[in-house]
Amino acid sequence: MGTNATINLNQLAESITGQVIEWRRYLHSNPELSFQEEKTAQFVYETLESFGGLELSRPTKTSVMARLIGSQPGKVLAIRADMDALPITEENDFDFASKSPGVMHACGHDGHTAMLLGAAKILSGLKENIKGEVRFLFQHAEEIAPGGAEEMVEAGVMNGVDLVIGTHLWSPLPFGKVGVVYGPMMASPDAFWITVRGRGGHAALPQQTIDSIAIAAQVVTNLQHIVSRNTDPLDNLVLSVTQFTGGTTHNVIPGSVEMCGTVRSFDPKLRETVPATMERVIKGITEAHGATYEFKYEFGYRPVINDAEVTRVIEETVREVFGEQALDLMRPNMGGEDFSAFQQKAPGAFFYVGAGNEEKGITYPHHHARFTIDEDALEIGVKMFLNATFKFLV
Repeated sequence: MGTNATINLNQLAESITGQVIEWRRYLHSNPELSFQEEKTAQFVYETLESFGGLELSRPTKTSVMARLIGSQPGKVLAIRADMDALPITEENDFDFASKSPGVMHACGHDGHTAMLLGAAKILSGLKENIKGEVRFLFQHAEEIAPGGAEEMVEAGVMNGVDLVIGTHLWSPLPFGKVGVVYGPMMASPDAFWITVRGRGGHAALPQQTIDSIAIAAQVVTNLQHIVSRNTDPLDNLVLSVTQFTGGTTHNVIPGSVEMCGTVRSFDPKLRETVPATMERVIKGITEAHGATYEFKYEFGYRPVINDAEVTRVIEETVREVFGEQALDLMRPNMGGEDFSAFQQKAPGAFFYVGAGNEEKGITYPHHHARFTIDEDALEIGVKMFLNATFKFLV
């Protein structure tokens, strides 16, 4: 693609920005939880159908795939957007605020879906200019393990795909910036549950009890040694106990305490060692004090690890379309994303589109009841998808 074609792509993106915003607002008003995105999927399917030139299918009950087969043979590029919302009661007072009590698009997935619809609309009219195939993947259930990506992969959406890209509107990143990360980008979000069982009794007679709270507190403290003293300082590992529940009143030592939390890592080998190390610590502390325990560990999504060559093309696209000042070569973070399931089948890259804007008061974090995005970022996402498509399919 030459300069004129690139400019035309950007002009086409700008021409439908209003429509993309309308789609985003409709989706924001009508959020659906993971694995329940029936109306969302139907809306996406019908919108894609209206474009013409796309082969549509429903890989799972609440996901959609559209295939755009170009006029000439070439590679197969998959582009993914997630569609599910979160169990949060929205506190924004927008005209397009959630109409579903207790459900909200608080992570930007409404924008992801709208941006990919925009890219599909424009590219479906450029079939004669495309070498190969573009596969648009509208994914359900990113927010809940085992995740919709794995189900879509099992349904065959990645069969024959040569490379895959996806993006996330990112509120910590200012509008106008595009974040690119080489290699490990997002961590594997594993979860664990621990129950410490002692013997309850009167708080004034602790010698007659096996104090589950005191023992569980030691478990929490000593689990931190796995990161600080059992892991190479140059490796990335986070272990957080995020819930601690026990007891009913001030003068009763409870018989048990329940805890849960998360473990985040990038290295598959390190990840595999964590459950056994945790159990060794839990077992040692509880046995030393005459208590027992239950321990459950659940492996979540794989880490998102970006392919160097695909990422290089994404970086090049940012520089060419938006200029050097737009590029932010970011550090990885310990969040999780099931985009990694697609990366198991083809080289891929995930990138961020800045969606925060302090001047507009758009500062709330993801998963907050007042989260929103700078809608001007939607046009940037569409331009990234369009220009990257023609850089990959050459």
